Amino acid sequence: MSVLSPNSVFTSLQQDGPFAVNRDAVTVHPFSVSVRTWVKRLQQDSNNVSKYRALRSQIFEFLGIDSFQQIQTLITDTEQRKQRSERALFLLGNMFGINGNLNEIENRIDEYARTADAVIHSIKGKILSPYASHIENTNEIEVTNNPVELLLIMFNDEYHKKARFEARRKLILMTLAGSIEQRERETEIEEKFSAFLAFLNGYVWSSELKIGELDPVYLHSKHRAEDYACSEVSVLNPQQAKLVQSNRFEKLTLLKRRSITVGERKTPVYVSIRKKPPEAKVLKLLRKNQKNPAVAVDDELGLMAVLDSVSDIKTFQKHLTRSASQANSLMVLEDISDTLTDRTEYRGSAVGSSNKTPMMKFFARLGGMRVEFIIHTNRTWLNYMYQQDVAHNEYEVKRMFDTGVIELLFPMDIFHLNHRKTRDEMIQFFRKQIEA
Repeated sequence: MSVLSPNSVFTSLQQDGPFAVNRDAVTVHPFSVSVRTWVKRLQQDSNNVSKYRALRSQIFEFLGIDSFQQIQTLITDTEQRKQRSERALFLLGNMFGINGNLNEIENRIDEYARTADAVIHSIKGKILSPYASHIENTNEIEVTNNPVELLLIMFNDEYHKKARFEARRKLILMTLAGSIEQRERETEIEEKFSAFLAFLNGYVWSSELKIGELDPVYLHSKHRAEDYACSEVSVLNPQQAKLVQSNRFEKLTLLKRRSITVGERKTPVYVSIRKKPPEAKVLKLLRKNQKNPAVAVDDELGLMAVLDSVSDIKTFQKHLTRSASQANSLMVLEDISDTLTDRTEYRGSAVGSSNKTPMMKFFARLGGMRVEFIIHTNRTWLNYMYQQDVAHNEYEVKRMFDTGVIELLFPMDIFHLNHRKTRDEMIQFFRKQIEA
């Protein structure tokens, strides 16, 4: 379900939905023609009426008021705002299970606010980097982390429509960040991540290399003109790579590889261990149209590996199982999908994913953890980096636009972007970078 659909869990953020931010703050003219029209529209859907009543109750309880008219008093009364802010922090502390005094709760809420800002900065820095000036935050919203102050801005007609929307957006993103952080504490994900790294260093990687020691090599690849798929690849050491004269259809890609030792044979492997930043987890909830933090947290542990051949991948898989046994744990592989050795197309369930992406994917359950593994050969990994309709940068653009997240966070009537046109322009932008 798209985040823009009528049944989205993010209805309160939809600018073309029943709770859209209008030119004037609602409480300024409560009996105006526009407000009456809005009430009639809201009453057409009983589900939206229920959502509105729940949202209104939450606002009243959070601010400690009985009616919208009292909001204007809070906006002008500094001392009352301070008292309500302290009360609100304790309420949030209890809701998110934060143990500590007021300063400790405030520091944690500030972290949630920084994560909310980081969500916007991450999009501005990559997916919409050429349009950074269009989507830049209003300074007053950027520097405000107090949830009561942000909520009051939503009802303050001294603030422009864009600023009032950004205040609402920041509050919603802060709530998602808080629920994710709470889930991480409950599931002890940091401890599990450390245990996973200890397992890899203690049992999987070759003992000939020190922890953190990597062997640099270059993949010298040639690419087809029609779709930039990899047609040929060889592994070069740094000295050999210096002699290569690259052109538009050739790439030199640096890999820093570890190794595993099976018997007397050493097999090199490039590994990227997943550790998503908080803002990426918030974006995942938005893409999935979910407020359940388990969706973003419970697949936190993951590893992507790149090996020279399919036979090396089979060796690596067996080595993992044996290493788990040495660590006194059975390893069970679940949800195995292999489009490297079987020629069926990859059927990705994620919006924007391509069926042209061969890989081996499975979940390994061991030592109280469930870890996602994605494994490539050199060629399929290069396609994942560079091929048209497959490259990860293209995929990121498609999933952010096609799930409706960009429109939700940067509605067209406020940020003046044509998202259909922008989507295509950004794909072309990344294609030019890849093929330069």
